[in-house]
Amino acid sequence: MIDDTGPTPRRGGWPIAPVIYEIYPRSFRDTTGSGEGDLRGVMEGLDHVASLGVDAIWITPFFVSPHVDGGYDVADHRQVDPRYGTMADFDRLVSRAHDLDLKVMIDQVLNHTSDQHPWFQRAIEGDAEFADRYLWVDPKRDGTAPNNWLSQFGPPAWTWNHKRRQYYFHQFLACQPSLNLRNEAVQEKHRAEIQCWRDRGVDGFRFDATTSYLYDTSLKDNPPASAEVQDKVSGENFVPYTYQDHVYDMLPGDGVAYTKKLRDWAGDDAFLLGEITSGNQSVELASQMVATDQLDACYTTDMPEGKGTPKVVADILSRQDKTASAWWMSSHDQPRHVTAAGDGSDRDARLFAMQCAVLPGPWMIYQGEELALPQPDLTKEETTDPLDLLYWPDGPGREGPRVPLPWHEGADHYGFTSGTPWLPMRWPHGKAVMRQSEEDGVAAFYTELLKIRKKYRLGEGSWTVEEATDHLLVLSRETPEGHFRAIFNHGQEPRDRADQEGDLVFSSEADDGLSARVGILLTRP
Repeated sequence: MIDDTGPTPRRGGWPIAPVIYEIYPRSFRDTTGSGEGDLRGVMEGLDHVASLGVDAIWITPFFVSPHVDGGYDVADHRQVDPRYGTMADFDRLVSRAHDLDLKVMIDQVLNHTSDQHPWFQRAIEGDAEFADRYLWVDPKRDGTAPNNWLSQFGPPAWTWNHKRRQYYFHQFLACQPSLNLRNEAVQEKHRAEIQCWRDRGVDGFRFDATTSYLYDTSLKDNPPASAEVQDKVSGENFVPYTYQDHVYDMLPGDGVAYTKKLRDWAGDDAFLLGEITSGNQSVELASQMVATDQLDACYTTDMPEGKGTPKVVADILSRQDKTASAWWMSSHDQPRHVTAAGDGSDRDARLFAMQCAVLPGPWMIYQGEELALPQPDLTKEETTDPLDLLYWPDGPGREGPRVPLPWHEGADHYGFTSGTPWLPMRWPHGKAVMRQSEEDGVAAFYTELLKIRKKYRLGEGSWTVEEATDHLLVLSRETPEGHFRAIFNHGQEPRDRADQEGDLVFSSEADDGLSARVGILLTRP
């Protein structure tokens, strides 16, 4: 059991364990007929988001970008990409969110830039000052790359540039050269960018790929991964990246301490969320990064990659020494979990939602999961995501959750756009926002669940894992509002709960028993 009422004091009006709704603006709502969502569309859809009872929104990158990697290849971190609107649109969005009592969190992509960024172009032209803001290295005598480092997508992490006759380093795509975050000019740039968005009313930041910020300057080869390590490295085990133990290309020495700079730049009242992409030792790294003068929480890929099973939840809880982990199942980078981890049913959508809701720490909801949206099937010709295409048809399925949100049942393109949506929309009947918000819809269930979570402060307090088998998870929770037992039957057969004493508080199904694929919350006697 761990006694912890939250990793940090309340900051800037933020709850200790906020519920954060992720918005991928390109697929949220289109107001121009371009077929792509925009910031005005986000603003117009905030009433629905606020009605769920969440505390904040996280908006993924809307910055100037060639959009090779979904906007995470940023060419200008301080300007709105015209495809999404204007800075005035962003200001109106922030104002509207605050009127609805929603905090606003945006992405900060500090690890890399687009290869179209002016800095990188200056480096290619031979400017030594700008070259030092990235990592350029001479080839070995035989012309090969400096070491064996691989990008997280699998191909080598080094790309040759014939003009400089050097290799440059990139943790992700070749069009995303990694920045040298030890460089003072890079640090000043990031500090100024963060301050720019704080000045515009942003309340917090989600930091992309925090475990990729720093590399060991020795540039030693990574050793092979042991079988145990390979099983834990983030990503499918057919991706060569998982064959290495990433001890030199990610977070050496002072990497964890770098989060203190992020806190200093963002201010004491901002809520800071870090993304952990290491896989190996992910929860332990999250715990090291969370402190009063560091981040407020981190999230790892353990939950979605492990399908949110009882043993996965128990493993995460056993490895963290505070409420460092934010809980989630789907995102713009992970397939929709009602299909990936469940059978696509509303029943499974409710089960996973309730499981996340009663776990200690922040909860991240991805747009459309409150509608129980399944993972769409896309053809290779319809797919644009480079990682999905690299391993087609066995890629991670990143494009599926980016299919635009259905708003109105029966309307052209479900009311998302008056034009042609950038990805085809083939949603099942009954999944639109205006349908699911009805009394018996999954969105209505989310709304009631969030009320229960807030009333009993389930994101706070201590926990004990009483039981975790292939199909059963039993948690004992103590919060500032009482003592509870949460029971989740992930199996396909009903279970007897006669020995589970306590009055029913809430259930993911209509009955109060342990039917198949159900979660229940009881008061502890």
